[in-house]
Amino acid sequence: MKTWRNAALAVTAVAVLALTTACGQEQGDQTLGGQPAGAAKPAGAPAENGYGNDGYGSDAGAAEAAKSAGQLEVQNDPKLGKVVTDSEGFTLYRFDKDSANPPRATCEGDCAKAWPVVSAVGAKAPDGVGAAELGQVVRADGTKQLTIGGWPMYRYAKDTKAGDTNGQGVGGTWFAAAPDGKKAAPAAEEAGSEDSGSDLAGLSVRKDPKLGDIVVDSRGMTVYRFKKDSAWPMKTACVGACLEKWPVVAPVDKKDTEGISTKGFVTFNRPDGIKQQTMDCWPLYTFAGDEEPGDTNGQGVGGTWYAVSPQGKLVGAPK
Repeated sequence: MKTWRNAALAVTAVAVLALTTACGQEQGDQTLGGQPAGAAKPAGAPAENGYGNDGYGSDAGAAEAAKSAGQLEVQNDPKLGKVVTDSEGFTLYRFDKDSANPPRATCEGDCAKAWPVVSAVGAKAPDGVGAAELGQVVRADGTKQLTIGGWPMYRYAKDTKAGDTNGQGVGGTWFAAAPDGKKAAPAAEEAGSEDSGSDLAGLSVRKDPKLGDIVVDSRGMTVYRFKKDSAWPMKTACVGACLEKWPVVAPVDKKDTEGISTKGFVTFNRPDGIKQQTMDCWPLYTFAGDEEPGDTNGQGVGGTWYAVSPQGKLVGAPK
């Protein structure tokens, strides 16, 4: 079982060699600057009448509060297809604001009361699922949280009996987990998504009616830059709670791009351990407030967030 560290790392200023490209050596990762996220709060109790009224999430230590999934099972839900449950039949969920590569859990404090963390201790893979799919991420409070396919696993406090899927689609970010850790979906829907799904590259260009040519990710979601970041030395000013609103763009292979400049196209190893893609050495993000492809709700937010041109420049920012 793989172990990943989710705790924030200490701030470090790293001296770098002389420039050989726009942000130094174009080969390899870049790690510089930034601030660590605040320490996570222990997972608390679920909502009243929700999952685990046997004392789960009480004032006991967080490591004790996180209940193991035990022997995982795969159930066929009539609406959702194959869904992973714990040994008691409770549905396991994944959170879109978390990440699988690297595994990272962002649901803390009050969030973890509504979505109790599933402990990795004692968890066993279900039939037909390789043990390699299971892993764990170590939360800031020391809890070892179960991951499937890299995605941290949770239960939902409002699931009151085995087979409930009341957490499905909550906030547009919570979904029942499939055996590979992806979002559960009926077989027909999965096949349809493969046939009609996005053919977009990891990063490509979309012509927006107001902004012109802007960069989008593989889902068609608008990509942004933060004016408070810097390209050289490469630093990030978006840390902690900021990342909940502005998720990083995960590393993209140069071969998986279309229509964009790959100058300064390097991976940024952030101080918090997350790997982030850059363009022209500037860290890239998406916006949690963009709900569907084509949205540009992050444009101009706070006078510091702007869409990105195919050359990696800010689009529409005041001169």
